[in-house]
Amino acid sequence: MGNKLHIVSLGCTKNLVDTEVMMGKLQNFELTSDESEADVIIVNTCGFIDAAKEESINTVLNLHEARKEDSVLVMAGCLSERYQDDLANQIPEVDIFTGVGDYENIDELLAEKKSRFSDEVYLIDGAERVVTGSTYHAYIKLSEGCNQACSFCAIPSFKGKLNSRNLDSIAKEVESLVKKGYYDFSFVSQDSSSYLRDQNVKDGLSLLIQRIELIEGVQSARILYLYPTTTTIALLKNIAKSKLFHNYFDMPIQHINDKMLMMMKRGFGKSKTLELLNFMKSLPNSFIRTSFIVGHPNETQEMFDEMCEFAESFGFDRVNVFSYSDEETTSAYDMSEKISAEVIAERAEILGAITKKSMQKSLQAEVGTEIELVIDGESDEHEYLLSARKTIWAPEIDGEIYVNDRTKDEDLEFGKIYKAKVTELVGDILTATVDNA
Repeated sequence: MGNKLHIVSLGCTKNLVDTEVMMGKLQNFELTSDESEADVIIVNTCGFIDAAKEESINTVLNLHEARKEDSVLVMAGCLSERYQDDLANQIPEVDIFTGVGDYENIDELLAEKKSRFSDEVYLIDGAERVVTGSTYHAYIKLSEGCNQACSFCAIPSFKGKLNSRNLDSIAKEVESLVKKGYYDFSFVSQDSSSYLRDQNVKDGLSLLIQRIELIEGVQSARILYLYPTTTTIALLKNIAKSKLFHNYFDMPIQHINDKMLMMMKRGFGKSKTLELLNFMKSLPNSFIRTSFIVGHPNETQEMFDEMCEFAESFGFDRVNVFSYSDEETTSAYDMSEKISAEVIAERAEILGAITKKSMQKSLQAEVGTEIELVIDGESDEHEYLLSARKTIWAPEIDGEIYVNDRTKDEDLEFGKIYKAKVTELVGDILTATVDNA
């Protein structure tokens, strides 16, 4: 086997961490962006909803078409895990199948050229990663699996119950990355606010915040994927008190109508959800991201209208809109009163337009303010524009700021935090002037 590797990570940032673990085990390979010259091609797939499944399969088949003779094509991750009994027969083009339990054993699978599906989900603990996409930011996975029973979500069926890493394991990983120059961290999992609840610890995230604050060299941190019923006011206060963790609140609420929240098995109704959101909003320099699902079975026009009115009036900074996907192994799959694909698409478009306006308002409110931003590199727009992001924002998902000027004629360093003044909103991108005094 030759030593050129082409690797593709699909889906969420949690998948990206697992991909980086595989890259860490295969550092004897030379990475290539050209699949046609690769000796080994690995696709870490997503199996969450229909669109993600289709993208995963198309990616695998397209890479097979482009690959050279005698190369090895590996299909790993969630889609492989979820449909392991079917894929080997349906996609004979793939040489090795593996799921979500063997990321750290990818070198063994390649040596043996055998498919493998371990019973346990892989939980990173001490493995060396090759962090991609940034010289200063890294994602840190808190746990795997989920104890929630949302009607629309199939993740527990192939990721299992919540399985949290211990605090020392996480702290050691952060300390190791700090030594390599990383100072900004996003903590992720399927349900981050349930961290350590499987170990009978109810305030796991608060303990995590305290532990990370002890690590010298960490300058910036945020938590992604809070779940309403396991998010408390006490936790939000602890985030607000932290000098490292931003008041960044990423809590997918999925709907706001009481009956629909009950059908979705979200645990909380409208009033308690609003209590959390309003408290987040009351905190200084807060940033609130959420997501909604349109077209869940039994969603009436009145329920949808209520969600639209709320999305328009609350003032979210960012919103993801998902079209309901009918997934086997979920309770919603067996519900009657399914919404037609045409109506779902129409509702997604309507809500998408509303949430775009909400984002525009959030961005417009930044104009004229003094902020901290970090320079990522040259922009794709113009060679004289630098691409940056506000330090509170999560990389790649919350937006981009173009730095088009600075107060002193000195070169700006990539990966460094600067104070800046936001000058203008052009489309959906802010521009700013850096004060590098």
